[in-house]
Amino acid sequence: MPLTSPKEMFAAAYAGGYAVGAFNVNNMEIIQGIMGAAASEKSPVILQVSAGARKYAGQVYIMKLVEAALQEDPSIPVVVHLDHGPSFEMCRDCIDGGFTSVMIDGSHLPYEENIAITKQVVDYAHPRGVWVEAELGKLAGIEEHVSSAEHVYTDPDEAVDFVRRTGCDSLAVAIGTSHGAYKFKGEARLDFERLQTISNKLPGYPLVLHGASSVPQEFVALCNKYGGQVGGAKGVPEDMLRKAAGMGVCKINVDTDIRLALTASIRQFLTEHPEQFDPRGYLKPARDAVQNMVAHKIRNVMGSSGKA
Repeated sequence: MPLTSPKEMFAAAYAGGYAVGAFNVNNMEIIQGIMGAAASEKSPVILQVSAGARKYAGQVYIMKLVEAALQEDPSIPVVVHLDHGPSFEMCRDCIDGGFTSVMIDGSHLPYEENIAITKQVVDYAHPRGVWVEAELGKLAGIEEHVSSAEHVYTDPDEAVDFVRRTGCDSLAVAIGTSHGAYKFKGEARLDFERLQTISNKLPGYPLVLHGASSVPQEFVALCNKYGGQVGGAKGVPEDMLRKAAGMGVCKINVDTDIRLALTASIRQFLTEHPEQFDPRGYLKPARDAVQNMVAHKIRNVMGSSGKA
């Protein structure tokens, strides 16, 4: 089965009140773990490639790994998506390289400039059958090249104007989530009223939540038990994310949780087996940890099990 577009995937998710998980990939083990989870849960899945992942692994390598995954289990609908594309040129290169979805992130730009660059990407992507995600509002926190000290919530009326003028296919909105492992200092809160307003003003339109890792405390504890220093990390409670999935959010991004699961597993293995130096020894349980964590997300956060 070839790569699919988010179009039918999101239409089904919107109608069914669930979301599709968008999981960031950097290497073979992460892709295998995500695909193993999607296969066991019979769920559609989005493999996200950030600018950092393209630099680290190379776009061609990543696409060949995805090709292998599709060959191994052609029954799973898979989208390959550029996460936080910083420029028109990178979006263009990903479109030309076989991605079925790209995100142009102009959220740091003045409003009119964000509209202009988003429309430029849309005008290139749509004739080639590629989906375009954009972002309006700013998420606080740090993720690779994306960082902001402030949080700017998405204005519902601006969202309507932005979608109308750019023609973008989905919109990442800012309602209180943030990038990285340190999302909340006090009580976790999401602005569901704002989300509902945006959803009401854009009926049937797929919204996206970035910065939506839950930072499971068992992985933080495991990491720290075996020499890590991940103190005070706090994510978005899973019940809040599940609620958002029934309010027009069709795509929920997860990156930090994958990193934590992988790293905690590797730390544990190397501490318990100091004599081992074969990478396969520690990467196999790390891959299993990613698979188990993603399967949990698909079941309990996205609600997309059995939707493939």
